[in-house]
Amino acid sequence: MSKKWQTFLLGFIFLAGWKMAAGEGEEKIVLKIGSRLELFVDGFIIESMKNLELRLHSPERAPLPASPLKGSYATVIKDGPLYRAYYRGDDPGYKGRRNYSGHPGEITCYAESRDGKEWTFPGLGLFEVNGSMDNNAVLAGQPPFSHNFSPFLDSRPGVDESERFKALAGHPGFRRKVRADGLHAFVSPDGIRWRRKSSSPVIPFDSSWSHAFDSQNVSFWSQEENCYVCYFRTWAPYAGGRKEITVPGSGGTAGRTGESGGGEELRTISRATSPDFMNWSKPVAMNPNLPGEHLYTNQVHPYFRAPHIYIAFPTRYMAGRIGSGKTDPMLGSTDILFMTSRAGSSSFDRLFREAFIRPGLDEERWASRANYVALNVIPTGDSEMSIYHAISGHRYVMRTDGFVSLCAGAEEGEFITRPFIFEGNTLLLNVSTSAAGMMKVELRDPSGIPYKGFSLDECEPAVCDRIEHPVRWKGNPGPGSLAGKPVCLRVSMKEADLYSFRFR
Repeated sequence: MSKKWQTFLLGFIFLAGWKMAAGEGEEKIVLKIGSRLELFVDGFIIESMKNLELRLHSPERAPLPASPLKGSYATVIKDGPLYRAYYRGDDPGYKGRRNYSGHPGEITCYAESRDGKEWTFPGLGLFEVNGSMDNNAVLAGQPPFSHNFSPFLDSRPGVDESERFKALAGHPGFRRKVRADGLHAFVSPDGIRWRRKSSSPVIPFDSSWSHAFDSQNVSFWSQEENCYVCYFRTWAPYAGGRKEITVPGSGGTAGRTGESGGGEELRTISRATSPDFMNWSKPVAMNPNLPGEHLYTNQVHPYFRAPHIYIAFPTRYMAGRIGSGKTDPMLGSTDILFMTSRAGSSSFDRLFREAFIRPGLDEERWASRANYVALNVIPTGDSEMSIYHAISGHRYVMRTDGFVSLCAGAEEGEFITRPFIFEGNTLLLNVSTSAAGMMKVELRDPSGIPYKGFSLDECEPAVCDRIEHPVRWKGNPGPGSLAGKPVCLRVSMKEADLYSFRFR
């Protein structure tokens, strides 16, 4: 099957999934989820729900570490037990003009951590910076590439060891002194010693774009799409196209973006794919913006526990606002959003339009362009993951899978999933209940009839707070006997949050 048809089918399957419930007389679509983790970040798996809500959980800011990670357009990569970080720094020895993006004084710096909390900045001796070789620069003297150098650890099976790390960097030089011609490919065997793969851009600048690439342009290997994927900055008229998706039982709608249109010029996001990191498809504009909403960065990446779901933490830039009622057309306050996209999709899902991370009480965070988080959410404990605000140096912490939950209050509620086929013999829930709360699960066929031995009344209630809680039914060793059959989950819950589930 050609790559074009693979992409088409992935998109078709994804869009078909948004038909939440089949009408009377229609055959329901049966998903094949295998043993993958399913989150509730986009409502994709839900067929109906009652007395529940989908709740966005913002992360908590941890105390500032003694040795924080601070820098612009940062990336954090977990490489086995080692945390690697990359960020834009500055050569104080550069005496030329600095008032434009991609100037020769910009450098790419490197840091390491063993716990994801405290960072060290090793002297690498690779480049002379400010008259000394004792520095942590991994790229210097190569404008404009240090402006937005964005690396990743290539997980493609059989990848050449000399290219285990890859990166994209570049800038069109629009109205700038230094002019490049698009995004260039870089490779490295160790994440420290980098070389440019070719002298030509792999994603060339298009004259129809205004100021493309002038922020972090992120890429990764997608095991689900079997190709490299890049999400990068473009600037285009506001599309104005929002397809409203009704979330069953929520009493409201959620936004999916990606239709074309016209209007005001906004910083936005486009997507391209490649089989080899060198030859890229024609970019597709994803247009996730709301009116007046610039998306300065995108920070799209596969979620490390569910790589078929891409998580995004874009910086929202509100041009003209600089806090406390002040205005300036060339400045703007920022915050962090939460969006998702499933593998193969050319649109984003925005169940939540409000900020994921607000500027907060610190007045400095209300300055223009003062809030960016590093690329990637990273596991930093058995039940914890971290997001790095590399401008302030703070680490933001949240529960594993804890972006969004199906939430029940004091009144008991329930939801039913769309039909699916699974693999495994244990059902695991990422669940949190109060002392008075509970959660029970029923396995039923698509017609609504409980499978024998797996009814709601036979389920042992979960009263706990666990990342992986195994569901048990009285007198039944597990659901392995139903593997390969179409199944729907019916979950009853009270004073509880359900973040994810999987079969293992």
